[in-house]
Order: sequence, then structure tokens, then C-alpha cells
Amino acid sequence: MDQRQRAARLLERIEAELNCLGLWQNQLPSAQALASTEPFAMDTLDFHQWLQFIMLPRMWEIIDGEHPLPQNIAVSPMATHVFHDELEHHESLIRILREFDALLSGTDPLADDV
Repeated sequence: MDQRQRAARLLERIEAELNCLGLWQNQLPSAQALASTEPFAMDTLDFHQWLQFIMLPRMWEIIDGEHPLPQNIAVSPMATHVFHDELEHHESLIRILREFDALLSGTDPLADDV
């Protein structure tokens, strides 16, 4: 399985885990909220909304369009920051995001924090 296929499997796992945690939403945020220029759209969206409505669609576009995958990504540190009060509850999601970060960046951004 090549990097693109592994990335697609991880995206599917992220989607499934968001659903499992009850964080998957059917209602699309406003266009204004989605147009945020802040990192992780933290001024207009919750982190899980950013994952669902911004990161996942962009990554699927890259994979489906066979564009080059990003090589410098670190989503898992933000996940640990956002979910710091509920790390055990979100452990599986964070683990999948760490795998995704490591796959694309070649390094685990949380390796020093473990």
C-alpha cells in the first residue's frame, strides 16, 4: 500500500472516530465560519468542526486529484491541546492523527511529549 492509500485509510479512520465520539455533524457551518484564515479556524470553528469541514475535504481533494501530499503537517499537537481535559476519551482520535502526521511528515510531532 503506497503513501496515498495509507493516507486515505487514515482519513477514513478519522471520520469514523469523529462519528464514534459523537462529534460528526450533519449541519454545515456558515460560509463565513469556513472562510476563517486563522490556524485551525479556531476563531470560528471547534477543532472537530475544522477536521470535518476543512481538513478532511481538503485532504480528500488532494488524494482524489492525485496532487502531491503535504509534507509538513502537525495536527495531533493541536488535538492534544484542545482535548487536554479529556485525553483518555479522545485517545483514539489523537492516535490516528499522530499516525497521519507521521505518515506525511515522516516524524511524530508528539514524540517528545510522550
